[in-house]
Amino acid sequence: MAVKNDRRKQKELTKNAILEATEQIVQLEGWQAVSIRKIAEAIGYSLPVVYNHFESKDAIQEEFVRHGFNLLANAMKQAKESNRNAETQLTQMALSYFEFAFKNVAYYKMMFGLGIPSCQKAQEISEIGNFSGIVIQTISALMTEVDEQRKLLKFHTFWSILHGLTSISMVNITAAPNEMQQQILLDAIQGFIKNINR
Repeated sequence: MAVKNDRRKQKELTKNAILEATEQIVQLEGWQAVSIRKIAEAIGYSLPVVYNHFESKDAIQEEFVRHGFNLLANAMKQAKESNRNAETQLTQMALSYFEFAFKNVAYYKMMFGLGIPSCQKAQEISEIGNFSGIVIQTISALMTEVDEQRKLLKFHTFWSILHGLTSISMVNITAAPNEMQQQILLDAIQGFIKNINR
């Protein structure tokens, strides 16, 4: 029994080492520089050891997507629960999104390596669906007429604003966003809320 636990613990440690090495490579060189060979070299293991944990680079990215969206959904949930008013909730959620992105740059870049995930991806990866659900529920509370198509349109508009401004800010700076960038985000979100029923 102890041997089995030791193996399980060693497997978990190796998996975490792979993920940490991947995150460091992304931070230093970007996602395009990640390869199974480079990860194996970084952790001092052979290629088969890495492949034993992740069958491909895509599988590693999916792990980051799952974990990243779980963290992001939790940040959105906390922002929502700390306010009662739907407008304030949505504004705080936007600020939390921005903050999450800059506190977790490597995760954010891997989560959105291929752009905003499609509806199909959200159905395949429950963590994306959880994030989407929290935001859609808050947007719906502000809408006078709620139908599925309009709700999804507003959700994707909101997410596009957040992702677009976050991506632009990431290109221009290397640390946390400055006050002007946060003001731009708030201005965009206030405009979105003002026009949500148009």
